[in-house]
Amino acid sequence: MIKSFYFNNLVYYIAGLASVIFVMSYFQPALFRIGGLVLLLLTIVVVIDALLVYGKKDGIAAERLTTDRFSIGDENKVVLSIRNNYSFPASLGVIDELPDQFQERNWRRKLKITGQSTDEIVYFLRPTTRGEYVFHDINVFVTAPLRLVKRKYVFSAEQAVKVYPSYIQMRRYHLLAVANRLQELGVRRMRQLGHSMEFEQIKEYVRGDDYRTINWKATARKEALMVNNYTDERSQQIYCMINKGRVMKMPFSGMTLLDHAINASLVLSNVALVRQDKAGLITFAENLDSFVQADKKPTQMNQVLETLYKQQTRFLEPDFEKLFSVIRTRITNRSLLVLFTNFESMESLERELPALRKIARYHLLLVVFFENTELQALTEQKVATLEDIYIKTIAEKFAFEKRLMVKELQKNGILSVLSSPENLTVNTINKYLELKTRMSI
Repeated sequence: MIKSFYFNNLVYYIAGLASVIFVMSYFQPALFRIGGLVLLLLTIVVVIDALLVYGKKDGIAAERLTTDRFSIGDENKVVLSIRNNYSFPASLGVIDELPDQFQERNWRRKLKITGQSTDEIVYFLRPTTRGEYVFHDINVFVTAPLRLVKRKYVFSAEQAVKVYPSYIQMRRYHLLAVANRLQELGVRRMRQLGHSMEFEQIKEYVRGDDYRTINWKATARKEALMVNNYTDERSQQIYCMINKGRVMKMPFSGMTLLDHAINASLVLSNVALVRQDKAGLITFAENLDSFVQADKKPTQMNQVLETLYKQQTRFLEPDFEKLFSVIRTRITNRSLLVLFTNFESMESLERELPALRKIARYHLLLVVFFENTELQALTEQKVATLEDIYIKTIAEKFAFEKRLMVKELQKNGILSVLSSPENLTVNTINKYLELKTRMSI
């Protein structure tokens, strides 16, 4: 009881007033009795208030309602359900002990609940790193009706939550991909070029069908025009390759480039599976860290998700030659390889270009690297001093080098996507669908 008992500030104000009266009674003795009366009344009211708030053993009940896993980079909902078992309205101050990763030291909510009723506090958390997050206790401070005494309740609510790659974003893209409505998220609708040779069905001819696809044998049997219907080629192998080296450590919007690439890889793998392709995964740095064979079995998406969740790195220099040797020995069929990496200068690209050319000789290689949005902001700001002119010029030089890298990769027969981190997922899916439409894979 002693540990849970607190005075409100009003008690100290009244006690301070009584102290002032006692000091003044040194000059006016008649004030001494008034000061004593104030202290006596204060004591009586505090006792009554304490009896009210301590009169019920379990006056307040609280619990935390949340999922057992969070999605990185997204707003995740957390609900605190609080029950007031007192017969009077209670003013509450609630402190939820959030995981250490958020470094939130001033989280506090106020709530007023009528007697014998339940209310909720809803808030959202946006984790920026993968791993295990641990919630701790829920602290509730109850103020009695006379607002002089507070009682502290501590509810043991330790809960571990795993932060996964952005499965919320994956589900959103999945639903729209199934309904063929990806354009609502910025994915461009591609016009089909040429004819796919992947046979789907024979159907009756309707106006607008290509007369070159008329099946004359089926027409003779049915005594009506029948046409062959073709669909996009399926079961193509799509590998997402994620560089976990030092160039992926740069943070944007609170998340590293590595986590942006992991989120995009998860969504791209899911879209590929929806399109009946085989999705695989490779992560590497100085060594090959994980290899998930491309497949489209029902458990493939869960395997990719768990593999991406467990990714750890020391952000060392990546070895692209070792990556090529692994690809050459373990990926036997021609596949689409989507490499998520970053280059900050032409020199860094030229160092890795020999290995990239070797990979592109056997597979369709798509290099996805990042545009530095901070540099773009520098190039657009107004200059006032000579130093500002120098900074803006250097920023424009680096931004121009990024565009030169795209040309250099194209010159070597390597496809590329230069994207800002926030648009990475949309731009990557756009390129994948474009390649599917052009039947490049």
